[in-house]
Amino acid sequence: MQQEGKDYIILPNGLLVFTASYLLERGYCCGNGCLNCPYDYKEVPEPGRTRLLQKRAQDEKGR
Repeated sequence: MQQEGKDYIILPNGLLVFTASYLLERGYCCGNGCLNCPYDYKEVPEPGRTRLLQKRAQDEKGR
């Protein structure tokens, strides 16, 4: 059974987001552009993959 905080979080807007640890345990990139994808969006088709990687880099730079 999945646990909130460990496997997923619920954002203030109501969206459910899987954690990176849950996605790592799953073992592969699903190609859906998950917010916490630990696989660098490997299966997301271009140009989406590049856009997501650029957004992640901007977000990390802003922290």
